Amino acid sequence: MERNLKNVLVISFGFLFLFTAYGGLQSLQSSLHSEEGLGVASLSVVYAALILSSMLLPPILIKKLGCKWTIAGSMCCYITFSLGNFYASWYTLIPTSVILGLGGAPLWSAKCTYLTIAGNSYAEKAGKDGKDIINQYFGVFFLIFQSAGIWGNLISSLIFSQDSTKVEISEESLACCGAYDCMTDATNTTGSAEPSSSLIYTLLGIYTASGVLAVLLIVIFLDQIKSDQAETEKETLKTPSFWSTFLATFQHLKDKRQCLLIPLTMYSGFEQGFLSGDYTKTYVTCALGIHYVGYVMICFSAVNSLCSLLFGKISQFTGRKLLFALATVTNTACIIALLLWKPHPKQLAVFFVFPALWGLADAIWQTQTNGLYGILFEKHKEAAFANYRLWESLGFVIAFGYSTKLQVYIKLYILLSMLVLSMVMYGMAEYLEAKSSPGRPTATKKAKEGPFIEETHI
Repeated sequence: MERNLKNVLVISFGFLFLFTAYGGLQSLQSSLHSEEGLGVASLSVVYAALILSSMLLPPILIKKLGCKWTIAGSMCCYITFSLGNFYASWYTLIPTSVILGLGGAPLWSAKCTYLTIAGNSYAEKAGKDGKDIINQYFGVFFLIFQSAGIWGNLISSLIFSQDSTKVEISEESLACCGAYDCMTDATNTTGSAEPSSSLIYTLLGIYTASGVLAVLLIVIFLDQIKSDQAETEKETLKTPSFWSTFLATFQHLKDKRQCLLIPLTMYSGFEQGFLSGDYTKTYVTCALGIHYVGYVMICFSAVNSLCSLLFGKISQFTGRKLLFALATVTNTACIIALLLWKPHPKQLAVFFVFPALWGLADAIWQTQTNGLYGILFEKHKEAAFANYRLWESLGFVIAFGYSTKLQVYIKLYILLSMLVLSMVMYGMAEYLEAKSSPGRPTATKKAKEGPFIEETHI
């Protein structure tokens, strides 16, 4: 096997094992640790730490440690979060959430850098276009990585399904589910009793082992960047100092189009935060039981992955405006329906319809917003995507931060208001772009040149 392809597969499966664990844990935080909002508070802290990490750590760690050891070290940060869940409290989950958030940005930056160097190296030897090889490598990576959400949630549901202590759901208990929830921790004990400690420890043991396996894969099988690639590496990693990067991020806000895109970028964090923090707890766990959370999130992950691939392909024919309109209509319909719907176990299929539609809309928000940033700010990609990470992460922080303070119907109204504001200001950004650059190549033409690669996962 060609060595660079082997390294791509090692990184891909390493991330698969790591995010099988983290993705499953993230979906369960609001349901497993509902007391005093510990679960969603930990997720809010993760994204707050990610904001700081994105601005400071990646260039420093990659230059000091190299890509391989930055990836391995950052993966260890994720394992601490799994360990913190064994004895969940404010003194274990919050510190490990900070550690995970700090490791998030270096992990993804080092992965991007490594795949870019590997792609350019192979292209130079084979006499091919580096951009084409890099796109192929990222395609292989995401093909493998995107299934992590399926495996992590499947494991949690299969394990929690073993719990024999089922509880009959009374109509009185169901009245506390849905948009007009009772704002109590009782939602964790309606659909089923809280999973036994042995099942929780079994699940956490599997997740921790999966994270350790990811680290071992990287340490043992991933090649360090060769000395003959030093020049390429130096060029790829040529990054400005922290303060210049920090200042460039905020100086980019002088661009009116960037300011107009802030609500859209934050909305991405809001809508993902609502699904994983509120829908899973107040609708699924409350009415069906925690063992259904994994199955519901599998539906979201599967539809999201398929639609990301689909919309990435058809955007060059439809244009981004039509896709944004589709996502807006889909999310609006879901929000209104969630306001009106009273979840009931007899309506099992409905619990899966919402995450499926949410996955379709989220696929558009992720692919098209990333592409939009790459197209509008082609000459200032670093500062633009730093803003993307900043504002999306802030959206997560706010969404998880108020999760335990407000009733779900209020959060849905906030979500709907953010969506309307996002589309109005996005339309203004498109207008400014068309007005200032009437002769610029369209997004359709640019899309054919290759995708803009940027990740906002953690």
